[in-house]
Amino acid sequence: MGNFMTTVKRFLGNKNTVTILGVLLAILVLYIGYNYRVKQATTPVSVPYAKEELSSRTLITSDMIGYMEVSSSVVNNSPNLITNVNELVNNYVSFGVTIPANSMFYKSQIISKEEQPDSAFADIPDGYTIYSLAVDLNSTYGNSIYPGNYIDLYFSGVDDDGKVMYGKFIESIEVSAVKDSQGNHVFESTVETRTPAVLLFAVPDDMFKLLKEAEKITGYSIKIEPVPRNASYSANPGATSVKSDYIRTFIESKSASIPENMTPTDTTNNDNTTDNTDNTTNTTTNNQ
Repeated sequence: MGNFMTTVKRFLGNKNTVTILGVLLAILVLYIGYNYRVKQATTPVSVPYAKEELSSRTLITSDMIGYMEVSSSVVNNSPNLITNVNELVNNYVSFGVTIPANSMFYKSQIISKEEQPDSAFADIPDGYTIYSLAVDLNSTYGNSIYPGNYIDLYFSGVDDDGKVMYGKFIESIEVSAVKDSQGNHVFESTVETRTPAVLLFAVPDDMFKLLKEAEKITGYSIKIEPVPRNASYSANPGATSVKSDYIRTFIESKSASIPENMTPTDTTNNDNTTDNTDNTTNTTTNNQ
């Protein structure tokens, strides 16, 4: 036994032996680590996918979802990939997005009900009203006006002398939505082509009144036309404002001013006055 231990000590005390053992140990560690990483990268993970094509604003239900297995490396390299089905069910396909059949889901494609485009109308500032401007493919410059664009409105018509009027009416209006005649958002689908029918935008109440008065004036061939601007105009918008006092005055001259009642009419005093008059009359008669 003593000779064996002496032999082992000599063996371990040899520098060449220590070097060889160190190299072998390092190779073993590298081998184990490599196999672990390969296994981690190739271990299949179950992720949800669309069983059918899902168009924009579609409510996602569990029967629309299937499951496929992909390698862990796909999931690790795609932080936007949705792996939890709870992030899908009862949520919606995002505005302007179509998810093809057999495609996996990504976070940028999914929105909640509160994030739906029309929910923005519920958040318009106090003192503002949504105005709907009738348009067509031609007046939107071949469908070139998008939600979020800032545009100008031009006014055209004929005055009392038969002269043509044309000029900038209101500038720097943000387009809230572009819809077709069925109320669908024109740009929410990449599958079907939709024709614009209305532009929606929020304007101050007094401006809304002025626009509605203009569209109801008859006999002067009045039109309100949207005019798109460049990207810089939308990126650096100015205040929404009426740019022509002449046009404002013309519209107001053709419109009746209807005052609003500030307080409800109080008839109590009138009733009391009548009662008092009757009492006075009765007293006089009795005296006679």
